[in-house]
Amino acid sequence: MKSFKFESIEGLTVFLDKLVYEYNEEDLPPETPHAFIYFLTVLNASNRTVTLLGRKWILQSLTDINIVEGEKIVGQTPVLAPGDTFSYNSYHLVGENVKAKGTFYGIDELNQVIHVQVPEFEMNIPGFKKSSNRNESHRSQ
Repeated sequence: MKSFKFESIEGLTVFLDKLVYEYNEEDLPPETPHAFIYFLTVLNASNRTVTLLGRKWILQSLTDINIVEGEKIVGQTPVLAPGDTFSYNSYHLVGENVKAKGTFYGIDELNQVIHVQVPEFEMNIPGFKKSSNRNESHRSQ
């Protein structure tokens, strides 16, 4: 298996533009009826063209860690020349409060493997109370 050194490029940045909460117990799975729609922008203020090929998310709650990774970003492999931006929105479904952090990875114009960190953000369910016991969280009635 080939190993890659991921390079962080100065000037390649991700911004969380907006985070929207929706609760829908009728259409969403009963264990994850809380949707958080996030809006992100990737800014390439570097001096190199980059192609984003995929992403990895780490979602951590008090009781669980989920890792979500895959090729493409919302079905696309955006190419960003210096000064370009790429904006999109997607969502995470959760059943309790979660912290999310992520990484986009790809290649630059020199075929070097690159990555850019998504800033960590919290998805806090309104009225959701944390217990002092790590295994006891509940939604207020």
